[in-house]
Amino acid sequence: MKKENYLPAGAKHRQVNYSRGIGCANPPLSLPNIDPTERVAIFIDGSNLYHGLKNASRPTQIDFGKLCNFLCNGRRLTRIYYYNAPIKAQADLSRYKQQQSFFEQIKKVPYLELKLGRLEIRKGVPVEKGVDVLLVVDMIRYARNNAYDTAILVSGDGDFAPALEVLKEYGKHIENAYFKSGRSYHLANHSDRFIDLDELPWDQIALKKE
Repeated sequence: MKKENYLPAGAKHRQVNYSRGIGCANPPLSLPNIDPTERVAIFIDGSNLYHGLKNASRPTQIDFGKLCNFLCNGRRLTRIYYYNAPIKAQADLSRYKQQQSFFEQIKKVPYLELKLGRLEIRKGVPVEKGVDVLLVVDMIRYARNNAYDTAILVSGDGDFAPALEVLKEYGKHIENAYFKSGRSYHLANHSDRFIDLDELPWDQIALKKE
């Protein structure tokens, strides 16, 4: 299948600010020598990104293909993995239908795989179960199979930090993409680079209202 070009006609790849971990003495790093053959896999913590978008006053209805195209920054996208937990119809039929419609839409994004955990009710509050485990297992499995050179983790959840060290043992580069206000100290400092999502052109990434 031919890879879709998500950039507007005549547009150039935007150089995103990449930096080392928080509080590091090293100056921000850019990627002056983009290697178009570098294989990039993107792992998206769906619920975490949704809340990050809301907290940063960014649109929550976005084109994930365009988002990942900017994150790749001229490199070769191998696959996108999106993780979430489905709402149960009996719990909230309206939200269930909205979420199912959303899932159907993102399934249409080229090279995106939808990975679902489950929701359990704890003291009346829905809690995601199995989502983080799915994400970590996939990152390590595909690293072990040498399916990518660089992993971009879109999340502000510091619990992923230990898993990133395992990926480095497989010789992989790790980039953490999130908003400055919600980034995790541990996650950023266990990554090779931090991508500031605040600098992305969200007016281009947001879905247009019909």
